[in-house]
Amino acid sequence: MTFKSYMHIALDEANKAAARGEVPVGAVVVSKEGVILAQAGNRTRECNDPSAHAELLAIRAACQSLGQDRLVGCDLYVTLEPCAMCAGALSHARIRRVYYGASDPKSGGVDVGARVFEHPQAHHKPEVISGLQEEACAAVLKAFFEAQRSTRQ
Repeated sequence: MTFKSYMHIALDEANKAAARGEVPVGAVVVSKEGVILAQAGNRTRECNDPSAHAELLAIRAACQSLGQDRLVGCDLYVTLEPCAMCAGALSHARIRRVYYGASDPKSGGVDVGARVFEHPQAHHKPEVISGLQEEACAAVLKAFFEAQRSTRQ
């Protein structure tokens, strides 16, 4: 089977989030057949909801689309390493594989920080592939935060 990345769609969602003034993170949930079930960008400010991360919004929409509470066999593409909250949700959703772009040394919950999937309490440990289109994902975040800093000065 040939690998097909959906990170370009996650990057598009991240750019849309940035245009809304949100931290530019985008996520896509794809079925094992390669069907896009949901895609989302951060909406924490827009929704006044600290849990409105791209991953959680995409998981919720994919579950609604399938009419079930688990996403067994599905993959998630996300532009930034998931935080501990999102990693917990990915475990509960039984996501098969997580592809992420940029590492998050400050708030990551997968390969740095909490390392949620390494805990014995993790319900499910998805396969994790890091660094997918890392430079492009990091560039979106860097540009956003540089613009934020320049408007504060």
